[in-house]
Amino acid sequence: MTVTLIWIAVALVATGLYLSWTAGRLDRLHARIDAARAALDAQLLRRASVTQELATSGVLDPAASIVLYEAAHAARQAEEEHREVAESELSQALRAVFGEPAQMEAVREAPGGVDAAEELAQAVRRVPMARRFHNDAVRAARALRRHRKVRWFRLAGHAPFPLAFEMDDEPPAALADRPGSRP
Repeated sequence: MTVTLIWIAVALVATGLYLSWTAGRLDRLHARIDAARAALDAQLLRRASVTQELATSGVLDPAASIVLYEAAHAARQAEEEHREVAESELSQALRAVFGEPAQMEAVREAPGGVDAAEELAQAVRRVPMARRFHNDAVRAARALRRHRKVRWFRLAGHAPFPLAFEMDDEPPAALADRPGSRP
């Protein structure tokens, strides 16, 4: 009888430790999602800010300036539920304006244009990377939250189910990775 109670106690302690470890892992994944989302938000804000600066610099033709400024402004001001659409529209505006390398060459030829072009290129290239890190963290947390033990023992607590950030983040041809460009 005593041996059976000892084995039951050992099993309960082992199960408790395993559930505690799983809850800690899930908590770390949620913290990783929060950090990745903050990094993504920072990169999206940087992209919109650099786009607005370029749009108001006088380097671009008026039509391109208006298109970029309005798309960047909409992306910066978008409510959370409309943010993915606004950011996708900014990506589309960037592709429309900088779809041809000639437009980027015109920017580079203007005074201060080389730095502005490089800053925009870096901002545009960093958004997909930040979004990928965020969505990878979301995918890992979702996979763990789907396990029965997490659902049965409510190890996720009251944390909302993590959502991926889906947007069009394809860079324009003139701003895509170039050999020798700085990261």
